Amino acid sequence: MLLKNIKDKKIVLASQSPRRKELIGGLGIPFETRLKEIPEIYPDTLQGEEIPMYLSELKAKAFLPDLGPDEILITADTTVHLGDRVLGKPANLEEAVDMLWALSGKTHFVTTGVTICTVDGCSTFSDTTEVTFAQLNKEEIEHYVNTFKPLDKAGAYAVQELIGHIGITGMVGSYYNVVGLPIQKVYAYLSTL
Repeated sequence: MLLKNIKDKKIVLASQSPRRKELIGGLGIPFETRLKEIPEIYPDTLQGEEIPMYLSELKAKAFLPDLGPDEILITADTTVHLGDRVLGKPANLEEAVDMLWALSGKTHFVTTGVTICTVDGCSTFSDTTEVTFAQLNKEEIEHYVNTFKPLDKAGAYAVQELIGHIGITGMVGSYYNVVGLPIQKVYAYLSTL
């Protein structure tokens, strides 16, 4: 078993994202998920990677009071940045279409903030990936928005779904970060505990 150093610990993933569950599950270590509704609101003064790091820490704080001495908590938040514009989860299908039009033919950045806590304290880090989209057309965007579920995805898209398959022409950095969790960095951090 990898990560023998935490074999007596219980991993708690505080996320409802099926993609994050799949990535943590890929490490081959047991984990459980815990859920709470936490408004993803941040101060207007934050920029870039500060936003998902802040939101990840905000989520962690909500779960800390219930964290047991043998538990390791993992929270995460992902944002898409197009120039100075931050694209979180779209509020409705119309906003999802607008986001995909904005990303079409351009390069943007996907940043995931991760917070890992034990009862002894928390550590937060982030990872950023550069993603370039081809020019999308109206039919492609409308098909994606109406067929898939863009409302629970930062920037209104998932790299592992149709729009990623047909739209992404280039990527610099971690693919898994764009999926929603820089799993290599999470693994590296867990190996130091």
